[in-house]
Amino acid sequence: MNAVDQYWPALPLEEWEATYRTLHMWTQIVGKILLRLTPLENHFWNVALDVTTRGLTTGPIPYRGGAFELQFDFVNHRLELRTPECERAMALAPMSVAAFYRELFGLLRGAGIEVEINTKPQEVPNPIALDQDDTHASYDPEYANRLGRILRSTDMVLREFRARFIGKASPSHFFWGSFDLCCTRFSGRRAPPRKGVITSESYSHECSSVGWWPGGGDVAGPAFYAYTAPEPKGSSEQPVRPAGGSYQAKLREFVLMYDDVRRTASPRDQILEFAQSTYEAGAILAKWDRASLER
Repeated sequence: MNAVDQYWPALPLEEWEATYRTLHMWTQIVGKILLRLTPLENHFWNVALDVTTRGLTTGPIPYRGGAFELQFDFVNHRLELRTPECERAMALAPMSVAAFYRELFGLLRGAGIEVEINTKPQEVPNPIALDQDDTHASYDPEYANRLGRILRSTDMVLREFRARFIGKASPSHFFWGSFDLCCTRFSGRRAPPRKGVITSESYSHECSSVGWWPGGGDVAGPAFYAYTAPEPKGSSEQPVRPAGGSYQAKLREFVLMYDDVRRTASPRDQILEFAQSTYEAGAILAKWDRASLER
């Protein structure tokens, strides 16, 4: 396996979409457990999953004076439950979302953990209750493993980009509602209020985000994206680098297709260039105090 395929493997949406849609719902179940038991942090940072060397993790979840952790392992294809006293696991294999729900909550009860979640999926059209979803039932281990490798490689680059900023910035983290990995910078200024529980909290302050997403809708494959919120007037006319990056009017975001990046001599350099140029486009137009926010 060459370096490109090892760290930046192909992930054609049409070939793994069934697995993607199923994994999206599985991560929502795990994420909702995290949401139910962890204290609210600004911008819902407490609900995000973290990238590991093998997949995704909740990190320690507080529970009755102790803690437990849930981790997706896309190498051995297991969902692992760890507590200070025990380690248990269930296989990641083709099964419905409802079956995954039942098995996971059985695993938790076996470890003495009782928790209830809101079973309505978030941020998806035509949601099916997670404990009743027999529609999504695919799991291709090869593509799940490729997803894990892309998340790991992208996470390393986003961490590097974050380190250039001394203002408030989020970790590089994975949001299960939108199924994307992102890092967000903040100007320090309040933003105009928004309606909605999620958006009012997530966009309470001016921000600039960059991330990676598997694609869908008008974006026919995995892509890197970037935006500034609120969007400054004139954003769509701003040039961005590298040459493949462009402004997508329907999304109101800049997009750089993943396949264009993975085929280059240095995907890292391409991602950093995209992240920096899109950040600058928004920060300059919005008149951020860059001298006090950047290294």
